[in-house]
Amino acid sequence: MNCEVAHERIVLAVWGELADEQVHELERHLAICPECGREREQVKALQTLASAYAVTEPDANLVARARLRLDEALDALPAKSWLKRQLASMGGGFNGLRAAPLAAALLLALGVCGGGLGGYQLAAHRAAPGVQAQPAAAQVAARTPEASPVARQTPSASSPEMDKVANISAVIQEPNSRMVEVRYNQMVPQQVRGSLDDPSIQRLLSLASQRAATVGVRDDSVGLLAAECRAGRGCNEPGVRNALMMALRYDQDEEVREKALEGLQPLVADDVRVRNAILETLMNDSDPRIRTISINVLGPVEGDTSVREVLYTISTQDENPQIRDVSRQMLNRVPEIQ
Repeated sequence: MNCEVAHERIVLAVWGELADEQVHELERHLAICPECGREREQVKALQTLASAYAVTEPDANLVARARLRLDEALDALPAKSWLKRQLASMGGGFNGLRAAPLAAALLLALGVCGGGLGGYQLAAHRAAPGVQAQPAAAQVAARTPEASPVARQTPSASSPEMDKVANISAVIQEPNSRMVEVRYNQMVPQQVRGSLDDPSIQRLLSLASQRAATVGVRDDSVGLLAAECRAGRGCNEPGVRNALMMALRYDQDEEVREKALEGLQPLVADDVRVRNAILETLMNDSDPRIRTISINVLGPVEGDTSVREVLYTISTQDENPQIRDVSRQMLNRVPEIQ
């Protein structure tokens, strides 16, 4: 790896956006390149300085809905065919091309073929005797089985259409069981019952942690997701981690944020994004109790450079004396930064 590539990756690594294998490669380069090592320290100092000032965030519900819908939309995108990829590639380069006779000829040929095929089908349709156009609703009805006039009230866990879920109205766990019932609203109230291992149940709980209108439902949902993570189950799903991090960052209720923080604790050593979310909470959360818990949660990674820099900043500049004292106690276990 040369220094130019290293400088690009240093920024991504500091902000936790670099893949693990590239992080290891970057660390090997930094071990033998003092100049790039100084570059990383400067970027980290800039990050610490930027984090010291609170950033005005957009509405939490808006961000949550936008991210969840974006994830769902990306998952639903079909793989592009070879032709679509080639057309997209040509389209992206049109602004920079002075002359593209081959591309123009290909597009012209496609247009002529498409127009000819469409005209042929239209003519064949008009020429067919006894064929009458049907309304779109009648065509759909002809292709689908007859629907029951009464909507099912208890579908299976795999049946909810997430993009049609308006909100989550209740989350109920059966006593002494890992079965959970999630009640949600579409056009009419519905409910679904399934195990906490079920991906659909996990997705509904993730939705509930962001979309539920009442604090109680958000609290129940985040509590269940956090309990699964503490037990070593469910946190491998990216949606669960994202839901807990978003609840920690944006939820207005202190108890919900505290439960999300407890759920993320087992992941702090292995996931840089989780670590960064907890550092943001330590710097910016309005509740001193949650900030104190954040310091304790960061105990397993107290030797991390970013963690030490934030702790040092907090221990010398924070307005809360208790937060300063707890930060100093943590730093005392890392004597090399004193």
